[in-house]
Amino acid sequence: MDYKFNVNVNEYLPLREVVFNNLRDAILNGELKPGERLLENQLADKLGISRTPVREALRMLEQENLVALFPRKGAQVLDLSATDIKNVLEIRSALEAVAMRHACQSMDVENLNEIKRLNVEFERAFEEKEYEKVATTDEKIHDIIFAAAHNDRLVQIISNMRAQVYRYRMAYLKVYETKTAVINHHRGIIRSIENHLEEEGIKVMSEHIDHQIQVILKSLK
Repeated sequence: MDYKFNVNVNEYLPLREVVFNNLRDAILNGELKPGERLLENQLADKLGISRTPVREALRMLEQENLVALFPRKGAQVLDLSATDIKNVLEIRSALEAVAMRHACQSMDVENLNEIKRLNVEFERAFEEKEYEKVATTDEKIHDIIFAAAHNDRLVQIISNMRAQVYRYRMAYLKVYETKTAVINHHRGIIRSIENHLEEEGIKVMSEHIDHQIQVILKSLK
């Protein structure tokens, strides 16, 4: 099997983490498709390493719900199920509401300006259909909003969900028809933070996540 994904080597990380990062990125970016089998020996050959770090990396991916492991059959990239999407994004919506309330109350000027700068990049990347940049910039914007809560547990929970949220975010943003809605949501979020409008900010953020759920579920039908 010829796996079509790029390999990035980091000499400072253990091999299992190098393999994990490469496979994770390939899954999140769609280079490894849902349902595609991941065979230890063939992955080891592609990466030029032994099977042990590959096996360890696959177990790490299983913990993030990106692959399923089957005895004597290897691993398989998990598909996006409607139930998983709803569950993950409903949890994210609740967490975003908490973060948004704090952001509207107390986000400092420096972070607000950084969100504005990132949003300019976000809109430009959307116009140019650079979806990986759209997704990573969107993630950075939401990370700043979460950090504004000054709640380490909140940040830890959303970090644990990062891989799944990013995967759904990529599926959402690649539906180009969402561009106008997403851009308007972002502008509304920034306006609410800048003017300390808590309830409006929470409402816009909720609409933003609900829109994601509806678009992704529709795209799966």
